[in-house]
Amino acid sequence: MSVTQETKGYRMRILSIEHVQLAMPPGQEAEARKFYGGLLGIPEKPKPPRLLKRGGCWFESGNLKVHLGVETDFRAARKAHPAFVVEDLPSLRAALQAAGCTVKTDEPLEGYERIFVDDPFGNRIELMERC
Repeated sequence: MSVTQETKGYRMRILSIEHVQLAMPPGQEAEARKFYGGLLGIPEKPKPPRLLKRGGCWFESGNLKVHLGVETDFRAARKAHPAFVVEDLPSLRAALQAAGCTVKTDEPLEGYERIFVDDPFGNRIELMERC
């Protein structure tokens, strides 16, 4: 099945990603806030009241939406990951390292400088800046 598939004369098209959902272990919202809100600078958005009981937290800035949901049998995403386009990657790298995060590199990607870092739960995050 392709992204655009003909179904009884209707052509379905995916228009955009509304948000990225990442998993986190129970009770770690403070760590999520330090990393996503503090280090990455994505403001926290209150979750809708009916979803608060599930735990987790949401971070949003314009079209960038990262939602962290609680999984009791949590396992980090080591390969699958979101990639965020950032400004001033060298300063962000320095801030991450100063906070004790391990920053990794990978094969170059034409047109980008990029690094990888794990969030506090071990989920892989790619940070990219156009060059």
